[in-house]
Amino acid sequence: MPSSAATPGGRPFVVTLVVDLPVGKLDALDVIAFVADGEVVGAGTAAPRVPLGSRSWAEVEIPRFGDPPPLAVDVFSTVSLEDARHESLRLRAALEAVGWTVRDPRSGEA
Repeated sequence: MPSSAATPGGRPFVVTLVVDLPVGKLDALDVIAFVADGEVVGAGTAAPRVPLGSRSWAEVEIPRFGDPPPLAVDVFSTVSLEDARHESLRLRAALEAVGWTVRDPRSGEA
């Protein structure tokens, strides 16, 4: 696994989780913050996120207007893809513990 601060394109590593719930972005971020024992950073901006660790965070992408769920929970890491996977598994377990059904993206969803 790469150990650089980002992918070769300069972007962080990302793992996507999918949630088939009709929930808004801010509500989803609030739940993520709750289960991660954290807070939403950048609420009210174009890029709110929930820190999951010192170099990882979660962001939520919602469907476009009129599209049905799912919403995507992107877990980013500046460390490695393995770190993003690890954090996504921890977040997935925490969300499932509060009743959310989380799955991996299907073809064409991420």
